[in-house]
Amino acid sequence: MSLILASASPRRRELLGLFGIPFQTRPADIDETMDPSLPPEREVARVSRAKALAARREDADLVVAADTIVVCQGKVLGKPADQERAVEMLRLLSGRDHQVMTGCTVVRGDRIETFTEITDLHFRPLSEGEIRRYVATGEPLDKAGACGNQGGAALFCERIVGDYYNVMGLPVCRLGQVLARLAPEWMEGGQ
Repeated sequence: MSLILASASPRRRELLGLFGIPFQTRPADIDETMDPSLPPEREVARVSRAKALAARREDADLVVAADTIVVCQGKVLGKPADQERAVEMLRLLSGRDHQVMTGCTVVRGDRIETFTEITDLHFRPLSEGEIRRYVATGEPLDKAGACGNQGGAALFCERIVGDYYNVMGLPVCRLGQVLARLAPEWMEGGQ
């Protein structure tokens, strides 16, 4: 039996490594387009499930997949297409509450568990100069909502309520509970 992470994200690899279980990465190439007419927490879960099911696996393998979005004032913010879109996203987040939602799916054989973890954040008001300096670093371009709170955006976040690791892209606390149900032999120290 193998543990498979259906993601190329270095942050997710780092976070899954916290469990101390050897794993392989097999990114799933799927259409991640979300239906804007449906609740974002449902859509991000659907995308994570599609990623998990698309990953090549044997029946005994355990697959973990995740997808993360930022939602502010009802708008879903994925990864920005370019620097100007990143600036627009950060202007929207400036001085506002927003949510980071990560859909997470674990598959083992015919057992599938999918959940969405939601973490609330509040950014202090940002100046145009702060936004542009941060965007110029390039960091926001591969982050949902154009911000990495584990990086430079940590300077903007006044408040966070919920799983900090969810903001980085993998809700490790809740994921650990699911892994304990689906692979207790790993979570209890044996393999």
